[in-house]
Amino acid sequence: MLLQPMTSAPNQSNPLSAVQNVDRTSKEAVKVASKEFEAVFLNNMLQNMFTGLQEGGTWGNGHGSDAWQSLLIDEYARSISDAGGIGLAESVERELLALQEGRP
Repeated sequence: MLLQPMTSAPNQSNPLSAVQNVDRTSKEAVKVASKEFEAVFLNNMLQNMFTGLQEGGTWGNGHGSDAWQSLLIDEYARSISDAGGIGLAESVERELLALQEGRP
């Protein structure tokens, strides 16, 4: 995981401020990665749900309908994840933070 460089110098009165900034950045990166993981999981789940549907409907039967279907399903997955998801992101985030802290 890449850490973002600090934008300001560490606070001289608090020598731990640099570590706290890195820790906060790391937690934010874990949260973003967890939400992205959930969106990818939802995308796979939704792709399987739409497999086998008859041609037509929302996407039509024209050329490129598969591409439009894929894009729409991807947007569905991201929207669901952004709206709170199915609880997977929180579980993944909790586990990743525990692994970073060295807890079993």
